[in-house]
Amino acid sequence: MKKIKKILVGTHNDGKFKELSYLLSKKIIKLSPKKLKIKSPRETGKTFLSNSKLKANYFYKHSNVPSISDDSGLTIKCLSGKPGIYSARWAKKYGSFNIAMKKILKLVALKNKKIDNSEAKFVCSLTIKMSNKKSISVIGRIDGYISKKILGKNGFGYDSIFIPKGQKLTFGQMSKKKKLLMDHRFIAFTKLKKKITVL
Repeated sequence: MKKIKKILVGTHNDGKFKELSYLLSKKIIKLSPKKLKIKSPRETGKTFLSNSKLKANYFYKHSNVPSISDDSGLTIKCLSGKPGIYSARWAKKYGSFNIAMKKILKLVALKNKKIDNSEAKFVCSLTIKMSNKKSISVIGRIDGYISKKILGKNGFGYDSIFIPKGQKLTFGQMSKKKKLLMDHRFIAFTKLKKKITVL
């Protein structure tokens, strides 16, 4: 397969842009939709997969270079999978991720008055659009729990309330490198690399 010389990392989220850029080969030039003045598309999909495909197709169409996009979020069992695909929109609705995290902690606490169940997972659907005809999608998941309070400032999004299974720290408390090499985005990217060797 022809080597990729440059790729558009299709996100306006600085945290996601840095993580995906770090995972991609250092030999590949990473383009930002912000610098190219490409706006974000409306996320009208009903699943992480459909939204990641929608975004990758959109950014490829507007840049004409290979584009990689993720759609990811936090799903909480006792909240019937919420916020899920609306994770970023919850933050926007409540004014910030910090306020949204406080809201989630209250909702989980209310649900857990009788049974202590704070199971959660981070999900990432990753799609790369190579050409008009070729695109590949994968999904990565990491199981864990919601912490009792907001802990750590190293991550972004909901990292400071998510404790991965088998760990004692939230993503927000971990070093950025440790988190980066175990999270849902890394799991999805590892799957993607098995399907396409030019990344």
